[in-house]
Amino acid sequence: MTENNEAPTEEVTQQEATELKPAAKPVKRKKAKRSVATGQMHVLATFNNTIVSFTDPSGGVLTTASAGGCGFRGSKKGTAYAAQVATEKAGHLAKQQYGLSKVSVFIKGIGLGRDAAVRSLANLDIFVDSIQDVTGIPHGGVRPPKARRV
Repeated sequence: MTENNEAPTEEVTQQEATELKPAAKPVKRKKAKRSVATGQMHVLATFNNTIVSFTDPSGGVLTTASAGGCGFRGSKKGTAYAAQVATEKAGHLAKQQYGLSKVSVFIKGIGLGRDAAVRSLANLDIFVDSIQDVTGIPHGGVRPPKARRV
């Protein structure tokens, strides 16, 4: 019996060493900054929440914010102040990342945040080109109940 207290040493050849290394990760390229000078602001003002989205002229969303996403909970989400905070958050990001300076505003809904969202654009130095109400209007109504048989 031979006594060998040392662990067997294995020599790794150069070719085996390259096979053992993990594959190199693909290089991520930095996204080119997009400049959008004019765009649209869409406001969805319900009784329970206010959602504000800034888009490019064709409707592609740039930034978005909601009263619930800004930390408001419960009935406070439907307030005018919550709509103002949400608009300032989304507008600041749109102005900083995309250079947005002029918007057409589209308002949908009947909540308290309708006016507050538009007024808060003045704090951001974003020029309002036009304001349009696109709230859905029912026409024709619901189907009437069937005739009563006696």
